[in-house]
Amino acid sequence: MAALHHLHNHSEIAMELYWFILGTLCVWRLTHLLYGEDGPWNIFVHFRRWVGNGFWGGLLDCFYCLSIWVAVPIAISLGGDWKERIFLWLATSAGAILLQRLTAERESSPAFYFEEKENRS
Repeated sequence: MAALHHLHNHSEIAMELYWFILGTLCVWRLTHLLYGEDGPWNIFVHFRRWVGNGFWGGLLDCFYCLSIWVAVPIAISLGGDWKERIFLWLATSAGAILLQRLTAERESSPAFYFEEKENRS
């Protein structure tokens, strides 16, 4: 990816946006796969159990933490220079986190119930 100040036409800008969106989706998909999916034949369940509870197990239990690490190779492959790679690293991880927050199942909050006390005068 070229830095934005080097872009000269709309098609180059569109391609940069395309690769950023694609990279963000890849980071989200891979992170989600490792973090919370079973996979065929429960392969990811077995992998998470095999990793255990140490550093790597803790990493697999935290979507935010895991997305930082998953974003590294994506940012390196998309970035044109190290400055751009660092920004892409953080931006694709942040995009994955936003996607996770938008798509995660939310716990429903209990219905608010209020009962007025009877006036016994």
